[in-house]
Amino acid sequence: MQAIERVGVIGAGTMGNGIAQACATAGIDVVMVDVAQPAVDRGVAAIGTSLDRLQKKDKITAEARTAALARVRGATDYAQLAGAKLVIEAATENLELKLRILKQADAIVPADTLIASNTSSISITALAAVLNRPEQFVGMHFFNPVPLMALVEVIRGLQTSDATVATVGAFAERLGKTPIIVKNSPGFVVNRILCPMINEAVFALQEGLASPEGIDDGMRLGCNHPIGPLALADMIGLDVLLAVMNVFYADFNDPKYRPAPLLKEMVAAGYLGRKTKRGFYRYD
Repeated sequence: MQAIERVGVIGAGTMGNGIAQACATAGIDVVMVDVAQPAVDRGVAAIGTSLDRLQKKDKITAEARTAALARVRGATDYAQLAGAKLVIEAATENLELKLRILKQADAIVPADTLIASNTSSISITALAAVLNRPEQFVGMHFFNPVPLMALVEVIRGLQTSDATVATVGAFAERLGKTPIIVKNSPGFVVNRILCPMINEAVFALQEGLASPEGIDDGMRLGCNHPIGPLALADMIGLDVLLAVMNVFYADFNDPKYRPAPLLKEMVAAGYLGRKTKRGFYRYD
């Protein structure tokens, strides 16, 4: 099993900079690549802000914060990925974009480098098919916020080798995460269970069974969930939830995955949750 001491992260947004921070705090050098310097700068700044918060809460020392920041390097040139033993793509959840990025990375990194995607819904088998090393490609689905969330879904495509799964699983553990090994399937495990549950909560609201607060209180207090499904939908983004349900509905060809009409109406109205200040709740 190869040791991974340098990681490349493609994408400096919320997930990308979170993954980069998790690597850096675990003592691993990381280069974070994005298309434009302002995006890279924002990603590096976000890591600094996150580390500051952890230091103020006495989760890390000032020395550890400084050392972690020193391990992160930003870049706009894919050639900077050449020394990485693992490259993690963390771009927007768009198939064409991910395919283009993965092809670029595949052409640059050495033959023994592993490549992973942080996708939450796109087929790992389909993504692997465009690479020259499909057996060295795997899904690594981190959860937001990455520095705090303990789970990583390690998704094996049809082509993924046992050695790749073992190496990436061990790497996730080195980051302080708990990996679960998952077969390639729409939504993998967590979203396969979570998104239909949230969709059912929208049906319950649509049918007037209870208020949003009542539905969320029911799941928080009756099922010990830390946050209610409708509040969680607002955090995720109603457009994202609808996109996932549409994938399930199309790929499984099963009516149990049909999106709630109220969900479609709210997305059409632009009520997407926290990011638009209005979803099932208002955030003024």
